[in-house]
Amino acid sequence: MTLRSWYIVAGYLAAALFGSSSLTLAQTAKPRGNELALVADVPLPGPAVRFDYQSFDPASGRLYIAHMNANQLVAFDVRNRKLVANLDGFKRVHGVFVAPEVHRLFASATGDHEVIAVDTQTLKIVGKAGLIDYPDGLAYAPRQRKVFVSDEHGDVDAVIDATSNTLVTKIPLGSGAGNTVYDSVSGHILVAVHSVNQLVVIDPATDNILGRYPLPGIENPHGIALDGVDRIAFVAGEENHSLAVVDLNTMNVLSTYEVGDDPDVLAFDPGLKRLYVSAESGTVTIFQYGDRKLTQLGSLNMPHAHTVAVDPETHLVYFPLQDINGHPVLRIMRPAGQK
Repeated sequence: MTLRSWYIVAGYLAAALFGSSSLTLAQTAKPRGNELALVADVPLPGPAVRFDYQSFDPASGRLYIAHMNANQLVAFDVRNRKLVANLDGFKRVHGVFVAPEVHRLFASATGDHEVIAVDTQTLKIVGKAGLIDYPDGLAYAPRQRKVFVSDEHGDVDAVIDATSNTLVTKIPLGSGAGNTVYDSVSGHILVAVHSVNQLVVIDPATDNILGRYPLPGIENPHGIALDGVDRIAFVAGEENHSLAVVDLNTMNVLSTYEVGDDPDVLAFDPGLKRLYVSAESGTVTIFQYGDRKLTQLGSLNMPHAHTVAVDPETHLVYFPLQDINGHPVLRIMRPAGQK
């Protein structure tokens, strides 16, 4: 047994004996390279199976995590590093998105072909909307109080009225929907569209498509992150381990970069201007953004590290990992040089 393994086992025993919900592993392990430093591995409940999207609420300090193959939704307090709740009833949950202004959390229960609304104050289910073929990523348009849902197999972006929890319409995309995001500056919805290799812009007021923009150099675009201040979109190509920097003013691709195989979830830290690209291969590629281009800082590899979230205030980075020594953990890391 390695020293690191001994610490992990000892930590789990301590948690079992003393009721602790967190395990600090600072100084006990380091990723390959020095771009991120390990802060803690926090044990998560449930079986050692796949996680998917995350959504962070800075106001409450809660991180919501889709524990996909456990059919559970995890609510985690990042300030105290402890579990708030582990919610059942979310069959094959993929997407999760918190809308704190209306005290709602939306989760795509892909196994039931619907989107579930949860009250973030009571953590009770308050509504369901469907049917949607394969609901995946989610975005929320606050002005219209609508949820936009990536239907990966149905070739549409589905629209849900968040007030009544009803399916309003389905917007044809021409191919499978990758991630769907809300651009708070323009007030528009952006969708990556798979085989046609486009970034589609939707007006949430009318549910009409405003434009379809090609993504040269990107095959099967999926993950999206935005820098609203600099009007930049980062779009990852699943099929050719690529990443595009897109000018949101002109909708032109400025440059492309290589990332890990099968990139999935992206997270952007607006304060540090740092982009994290997590891939199904377990590779996490780290970039610094500036002058409308990216500089690669390095990469590291962790098992099943295909989903990432970042706290813009503390700059801590969160990776739910399904199987570390037989247990799921939330790996918390910090950028090198940050306290």
